[in-house]
Amino acid sequence: MSNYKAPDHKREQFRRYLEKVGVVDSLTSVLVALYEQPEKPTNALEFVKQHLGTPGLTAADTEALQQEVVDLRQRCARLEEENLDLKARLQRHEPPDEGAVVE
Repeated sequence: MSNYKAPDHKREQFRRYLEKVGVVDSLTSVLVALYEQPEKPTNALEFVKQHLGTPGLTAADTEALQQEVVDLRQRCARLEEENLDLKARLQRHEPPDEGAVVE
């Protein structure tokens, strides 16, 4: 019987941890909100994800932010290439300083 107490003890510790950090309250709030929906969403999992995520952030907002990240990474890559090109062009026109460090 002592073998069953260890998992129960670990389970109880984990439950207390989830309560302490607010996970239980958050999940309960989302599930209550889902329960109280007059028309149940077709995708309950998406409903839960949206309500557990950043408050007020919709799937469209998330998609827009993801696209912005992609766009900014592409812009950064283009600017890095342009920077390297400009440095190379500058070096062709000016002799390098003896003590200067060129990256």
